[in-house]
Amino acid sequence: MAEPSNPHPSEDASDSALWLTADEKEAWTGLVSLVLLLPGRLESPLHQKTGLTLFEYLALSHISEAPERRLRMSDLAYLANGSLSRLSNVVKRFEQRGWVERSPDPDDGRYTVAALTDAGYDVVVAAAPTHVRSVRRYVLDPLPAADQQALIRIASKLRDRPGESAPHSTGA
Repeated sequence: MAEPSNPHPSEDASDSALWLTADEKEAWTGLVSLVLLLPGRLESPLHQKTGLTLFEYLALSHISEAPERRLRMSDLAYLANGSLSRLSNVVKRFEQRGWVERSPDPDDGRYTVAALTDAGYDVVVAAAPTHVRSVRRYVLDPLPAADQQALIRIASKLRDRPGESAPHSTGA
């Protein structure tokens, strides 16, 4: 995506604004490399020790951290970075294992709430040390505190909820 050395003469001059500068290209390729590399590094030990995928662990973990261990499915899909249909399939398997129960949201019946059972809580508690070790090894330990804070700021700027538009400002 770096600017080609000989752009087509027929291209509109405004098209040149689409090409990345060298610094932008380095930022982008670094980010995409992490996005593709980290899930496998985080999932492999988790799956070997617990049989859970990273997505499954994140779903259980987010429910376990919610008040009363209950969370709307739509919120859980956002937090676990998955589609509602993918999450529904995973939660259906959790229900079959006795880890999660689903019910209509008592505040708004249009929503479904996933509630973690005691058995599900035991699963996430047993898996947490493996996950945390991987997070420390591959993400946190290589970064000094200032870089961790920068990562927090960057992630908050790049992540948006469905229906929200990403910020267009480059300011802090």
